[in-house]
Amino acid sequence: MLELQHVSYRVREDQEDLTIIDDLDLTVEDGKFLVVTGPNGGGKSTLARLIMGIRPVTGGKILLNGEDITHLSVTERARRGISFAFQQPVRFKGIRVIDLLRLAVGHPVSVAVACGYLSRVGLCAKDYIYREVNDSLSGGELKRIEIATVLARGTACSLFDEPEAGIDIWSFQNLIKVFESIRETSRGTVMIISHQERILSIADEIVVIDGGKVVRQGPRDEVLPEILGTSSAQNAACSRLEQEG
Repeated sequence: MLELQHVSYRVREDQEDLTIIDDLDLTVEDGKFLVVTGPNGGGKSTLARLIMGIRPVTGGKILLNGEDITHLSVTERARRGISFAFQQPVRFKGIRVIDLLRLAVGHPVSVAVACGYLSRVGLCAKDYIYREVNDSLSGGELKRIEIATVLARGTACSLFDEPEAGIDIWSFQNLIKVFESIRETSRGTVMIISHQERILSIADEIVVIDGGKVVRQGPRDEVLPEILGTSSAQNAACSRLEQEG
């Protein structure tokens, strides 16, 4: 179980103190497929980075299965069982896909096992297993390879920061299929930061963050209609203003 207790993150910018995450409480039960959403600038991506340890909290605690991991490094949190997938996956010139998968697993797995992870994310293994993770790969291909490395690690908690960012519609459709498969087969907790309705619609739970706080958390069937209703109302209001103008 992942617990955030009174977590805050404040920064000093242009001689001004800014609060990005404000006394936030969040509990994520084991095995949940959770999607975190909310307005731009609300603190969603920062939250994911605090959990992974990419940024240090300035207040509160983060617990994983009862252990206080607040002050552990990224590497130590990864060893405890947290994985992170970036909005923009890193390219590694000179490193092949199979090398990346073996690094993720932590030991030299066979080509057949590595190919299995690529197949799970909808990639033809023989076309990718020996490719370099460089500029020859599209954004959608990189995203799926990165997800394959997360699957290869098989960690207790996997974080995905806006996985739909920077990919085309065709790649997005395939990405949805990958996450649907993960939802059905994964035993660990999956947390996705996303605005996309298609991703929200396959969540077990949805968390809405605004102003650095959790303003809503609950089952998808309860929270998603509220979100869509608010969006519809805002769109209708904008349309009326445009007509009146």
